[in-house]
Amino acid sequence: MEKSRIAVRPPSSIVPFLPILVVGVIHLGAILLSLPEVVEWTKPLLMPALVVGLVWGAPQRRSPVIVLGVLALTLSWLGDVTLRWFVVGLVFFLLAHIAYLVLFATRLAVRRVRWWAIAYALWLVILLTILGPQTGSLLIPVIAYGTVLCSMAAVASRCNGWVAWGGAVFVVSDSILAANKFLPGAGIPAADFLIMLTYLAAQTLIVGGLLRHERARVARQ
Repeated sequence: MEKSRIAVRPPSSIVPFLPILVVGVIHLGAILLSLPEVVEWTKPLLMPALVVGLVWGAPQRRSPVIVLGVLALTLSWLGDVTLRWFVVGLVFFLLAHIAYLVLFATRLAVRRVRWWAIAYALWLVILLTILGPQTGSLLIPVIAYGTVLCSMAAVASRCNGWVAWGGAVFVVSDSILAANKFLPGAGIPAADFLIMLTYLAAQTLIVGGLLRHERARVARQ
């Protein structure tokens, strides 16, 4: 009886992702079709769609995992809507990664950091070596952000596969974004589309990992 009061029956595994699927497809399609007005009004809806999915699919909606997940997504949403002021958006995304790092380390970790996570440190050194001379006064904020991002991805390797892949794809997304901003001559094809595609994939994978963890935890109770 007690368990039935605090837990809700989650919908089927795909249903909570319908909001992000719909909004995400519209947003990505608008980028490909060069519809800036549609891109503008759909972007602020992306993270709320994932929050809806996370809360909708959670068996216990007030659990620390869900609360911290909602916090990280909310900070990411603030990053999305303020990224036009680059440093402001960077700070919100930095805070989002810190929230994820705390969540992964304290609530989701099931093993030690995987040996291959050293690749994140190596990649950060390579990326900063290439981009550093182009960042100017933003060098310190970029170093701080990259360090937290790669730390988050490394800690994500301690969690289930969904979360681990989410952390990895996040590094890919932000690497494309950084290269596109600081090396405009690189000429990355469809850069805006690739940035948002990998960003949405990363966030959705992480949310899927949180729901997978929560359902397994409740099933063991």
